[in-house]
Amino acid sequence: MGTGAAALPWSAAWRLARRDLSLRFKGLRLLLACLFLGVAALAAIGSLTGSIERELTSRGRAILGGDIGLEIWQRDLTPAERAALAALGRVSVGTRLQAMATAGDLAAPVQLKSVDAAWPLVGRLRLTDGRQVGAPPPGQAWLAEGAAERLALSPGQGFRIAGQRLIVGGIIADEPDRLGEGFAWGPPVIVDARFPLTAGLTAPGSQFRTRARVAFARPYDPTEAVDSLKRRFPAAGFALRTRDNAAPGTERFVERMGEFLVLVGLAALVIAGIGIGLGVSSYLEGRRGSIATLKVLGATSRDIARITVLQVGIAALAATLAGLTVGVLATPLLGAALGDLLPITPGFVIDPAALGQAALYGLLVALIFTARPLAAARAFPAMALMRARVDPLRRNWQGGLVAMALGLVLLIGLAVASAAQPWVTLGFLGGAAATLALLAGLGALLRRTVARLPSPRHPLLRTALANLHRPGAQTVALVTALGFGLSAFVLLAAVQSSLDANIAARVPQRAPDFFVLDVPRDRADAFRAAVAGAVPGARVRMVPNLRGAILAYGPAGRMTRVADLKSVNDEAWALRGERGLTYADRLPEGNVLTAGQWWPANYTGPPLVSVDEKLAQTVGLKLGDRIAVSVLGVEREATITSFRRIDWDSLGFNYVLVFSPNMLADAPHNLAATIDLSPGTPRGGLLRTLVRAFPAASVIETGAILKDARALLDRMSVAILAAASVAVLAGIAVLLGAIAASRRTRTYDTAVLRVLGASRGQVLGVLLGEYVLLAGLLALVALPLGTAVGWGIIVKLFQFDWLPHWPTILGVLGAGLFLVLGFAVAATLPVLRERPSRVLREL
Repeated sequence: MGTGAAALPWSAAWRLARRDLSLRFKGLRLLLACLFLGVAALAAIGSLTGSIERELTSRGRAILGGDIGLEIWQRDLTPAERAALAALGRVSVGTRLQAMATAGDLAAPVQLKSVDAAWPLVGRLRLTDGRQVGAPPPGQAWLAEGAAERLALSPGQGFRIAGQRLIVGGIIADEPDRLGEGFAWGPPVIVDARFPLTAGLTAPGSQFRTRARVAFARPYDPTEAVDSLKRRFPAAGFALRTRDNAAPGTERFVERMGEFLVLVGLAALVIAGIGIGLGVSSYLEGRRGSIATLKVLGATSRDIARITVLQVGIAALAATLAGLTVGVLATPLLGAALGDLLPITPGFVIDPAALGQAALYGLLVALIFTARPLAAARAFPAMALMRARVDPLRRNWQGGLVAMALGLVLLIGLAVASAAQPWVTLGFLGGAAATLALLAGLGALLRRTVARLPSPRHPLLRTALANLHRPGAQTVALVTALGFGLSAFVLLAAVQSSLDANIAARVPQRAPDFFVLDVPRDRADAFRAAVAGAVPGARVRMVPNLRGAILAYGPAGRMTRVADLKSVNDEAWALRGERGLTYADRLPEGNVLTAGQWWPANYTGPPLVSVDEKLAQTVGLKLGDRIAVSVLGVEREATITSFRRIDWDSLGFNYVLVFSPNMLADAPHNLAATIDLSPGTPRGGLLRTLVRAFPAASVIETGAILKDARALLDRMSVAILAAASVAVLAGIAVLLGAIAASRRTRTYDTAVLRVLGASRGQVLGVLLGEYVLLAGLLALVALPLGTAVGWGIIVKLFQFDWLPHWPTILGVLGAGLFLVLGFAVAATLPVLRERPSRVLREL
């Protein structure tokens, strides 16, 4: 009808569209709610991640403390190295090491940071009393608040490090290059550059780092300056950074965590897309009379498409803008929660790129899920529209496929193009798509199975089951959306409870109670005696401890230089900077030989090395290959004779490279020790004994380390839980959409039941029976699906034991189901208020 008429111009289509569209968007509220949820989540995540990355970039010079930074272990800079740095600009040189600070009976591990008069090259250190200072005067120290609290110190009071007395000159409020310092076992204590030497903390073999920073005197390219230093000092073992890569560990963490949260938010938006499609279908069901009238009056299918696209497009734009606004408004809350861990701009964060990406994701999802219902409204004949008063419109499954395919390609392309790890992103999207397809298949199977079941005798139960497979039933959409959301909650509960159980069950058993660094080699027996005297029965393990950087690896004569690699992937992390080195006559505890042979005791031949099998697989090492390392600025080579599988979970001494003793024994070095105590053994006496007997050693309790790790894990869990909550909310929105889409049918059924004598309570029982059945089936789907994925993450990815806490998992699932039922009942109650006489008159 009307196919030969001229199409309406866009201006006329807009006037007709505006008449049916109010500011309250009646009929399109589900589209608004679903799109708003997804876009808001993506906008908040993207804005926060972008803010942190910009802070790291813009503050790179301040975070690093200069334009380039250099670090070496266990030695000072040579005159030639100092001269090369001085030729580039102003230089600040200091040391970093772990130490023990004591005040009376109190002791605490600290990061001792010695700085010279030129420090800081960028910015100023600010104390809590408002002073802006540089290096402390000799005999004084600036203390971090954490160190002052643990030692119960205030300005003017004294404490000791390595037996040397220091006065608290002030408490640190803001340390300009703190983020660039990296991980440390303890809060920082800043002293003048001469203190470590006078205290005997930098004796040959001690575990200290010399750290230099350079502020360019003239414009230089930092990368070219770093490359020049590498070429000039190839065997020095420098770890070099530029202001553009001031905090690489933090950058990688933010990049990976942000990408993961974006993908979780995108999955939630796709779930919301199902609700968007249902909302548009419901909206078109409500407008089919208007559409039919327009077609009878001569409107073409193209006119209908223009009018409907304008209405849906305006609603989608309104939802997107609202989501972007809320995403920006949420950034101060997220910043307050994470501001002490990461550099976050205070207040509201507006990131045009992140907001544009979130908006584009939202509009693409809207395009994908509205294409079919819009195509159906365009193609359906006018008379069929007039006749379809009860049954939903039947749709041609091919309708809108081109638009859907285009939107899907653009969505995947945008996700992959903006990803730091495209293959990981593709894998995540593929897994999410497979999960959605599995859930959709289960929903379809459920619908067919229920349809073939014998009809129950009880009329209410029979009606409830019929509602799951009747024409227009949204069973497939509900199982897909709600199953995905509830599975995400089960997954999080399973992963979180398993991690908690692994930490509770394994760490106390497998982690040593104390790590001790810088035990002199010639005092090993005295150290064992001191431990045995303070805590009889304690188990002590001691190993040689050196530092070195891998310089080259591969077949003799064709070795690959690490400095020539354009990039180093995460699996080959041991190639980045200096790592712990050791030597041993026997295979270390917690290691399993997987290839090759161990050298005999008292071996005196050419130097040999055993390599971690994962590193060997990553870089393609073979038995007989060579590895060159820098130790105290001297390059040494060894031949690979074996590969080992390392039990990294033991939290003891684990070294990627273990050498034959004749490779490293002549280099100055000290020992590292672990101490295991019996459960319930007091620790205070041992700590005091070790600090008095070995003042230059660093004694580190594992309890404080695990506490900090637990706090970080908890914050990460909260972030993931918040993102997953969007998926559950989107699933609930889909539920509301399914109820709205079938409201006409349900209203008609309710009216018929009421006319036949059913009470409101009985009708409510029918509706509740349907949703209770659906909720039970969703539980049967979400529980195995969520736990299966959780098992894969815990056992295959993390390689932990599968130790879920089932009461927690079932409680989380039950809470989700209760929420679903509550919303279902609340959305269904308006159907019961309809008067049967009015409903039947409208037929």
